[in-house]
Amino acid sequence: MKRLIERSRSVGEVLRWVTQNPGKVSASHYPIALHKLGQLLQQQPGPPMGAGDGRGPAGQVLEQPEFHVLCQAIVSGCAKFDNFSIVNCLYAAAALGLPGESPLVRVLEDESRSRLGRFNQKDVSMVFSSEANNKALEAIFSSQLFYENRQERFIRSMAEWLPRKAENLTPYTMALIAKYVARHRLREPRLLDTIANFLLKRGEQLDSKVIQKLVFPFSRMNYRPSNHGELFPKLEAILEQKASSSPLATVNILMSMFQLSHFPQTVLHQVFSPGFITNVMSSPYALIVRRYLSLLDAAVELEFREYSGPRLDPRYRVLMFEHALTADEANRKYSYKGLVAEALRQLVGEECYRQDEVLPPGYCTDFLLWINRSGTVLPLSRVPAASRAPPATSPVTLSLRSSVLALTSDLQDFAPVVLSVNDKWHYCQNSDILVGSRAMRDRHLRLLGYCLVQLPYTELEKVSGIEEA
Repeated sequence: MKRLIERSRSVGEVLRWVTQNPGKVSASHYPIALHKLGQLLQQQPGPPMGAGDGRGPAGQVLEQPEFHVLCQAIVSGCAKFDNFSIVNCLYAAAALGLPGESPLVRVLEDESRSRLGRFNQKDVSMVFSSEANNKALEAIFSSQLFYENRQERFIRSMAEWLPRKAENLTPYTMALIAKYVARHRLREPRLLDTIANFLLKRGEQLDSKVIQKLVFPFSRMNYRPSNHGELFPKLEAILEQKASSSPLATVNILMSMFQLSHFPQTVLHQVFSPGFITNVMSSPYALIVRRYLSLLDAAVELEFREYSGPRLDPRYRVLMFEHALTADEANRKYSYKGLVAEALRQLVGEECYRQDEVLPPGYCTDFLLWINRSGTVLPLSRVPAASRAPPATSPVTLSLRSSVLALTSDLQDFAPVVLSVNDKWHYCQNSDILVGSRAMRDRHLRLLGYCLVQLPYTELEKVSGIEEA
């Protein structure tokens, strides 16, 4: 039956073999039939495969009674299929372009979800090595199932497969993979280096919006790809040419490079130029770009002191964030911040610390305390007003360098200590490496004169009760 399906020369022939010989069809034959249908549809003229609107070959196949019989056979029998047949059917359905709401896809996803704990590496890697293509990957990485399944064996299989297949992938597909990697904080060097090599080879052909998606995983995972010596200069050259075509993408790419401590001087001359600023301020995304530019300007002040080009006009400086990060708010019930807050309240009293204080250039600190030279935590009422951070609502008009000098002079008697509660989502997956944005925040706070005390979740989860906290 496998040979008969694979040798079929038309969609109708595939459907006849499968639907008219149910007694000779096993579970492994169904994904083969779906894949063969996909191959045959690719060879026919008409609207893109999977359009499903009834106008082209794909739409016609989806409406054929024999195809519904095939789908119903899979739906009825999939509970008895082996793991590989289930995964392979799902990938084949994705490659065929079946809509996510179709009964076949829903049943296959539900069955896969119920078996996640039983899938082994072979089940997934066999599919990766032979079946996956652009269409399949696009559907896979848009599927809720695969966003939920972040198990290491899936990532290992993808890491083994992707470097061999990357040249045949579209930028859109690679961007979906990059999104998946970034979203789940997967610091897997083989995946990240493959994305970097893809960027190095195709960078000139890509627009800034695609480049920002491909660059983001590096800064998110605080990872300099192995080819960064070639890649970063190439990205600088591309940005020089395309900086004005998509200002928001440009500053996003710059932010990623800054988080990795790489500062492209020529591009900075452009983004801080009056022309670029004027263009940005008249755009619908003016506020977010102002925030990014303000943070970039602060990073130049703190980390790129040899830079002598134009800077952001003080009139446009704002705080990057005005309150706690959205992700931290959403994850508050999973955070150890409440435990630390209660421990601090009992230990030093509410008058001795501030929670969620936003410090220029717009970094939200978990807890801010002041300690004198003898190690005593001081009530905020005893800290000189000039030494305290300005409220988040005040305009950021003073030079950060002046702030550093002011703090340094006060350090003779007082030291600000920032307690940083590093929850699980502040680290790369299964790693003790902080994500890039958190790492840059910590660098900048230290350069501003603050002492940082890190409270990692791995230590806090060992604490039993408020006394131990």
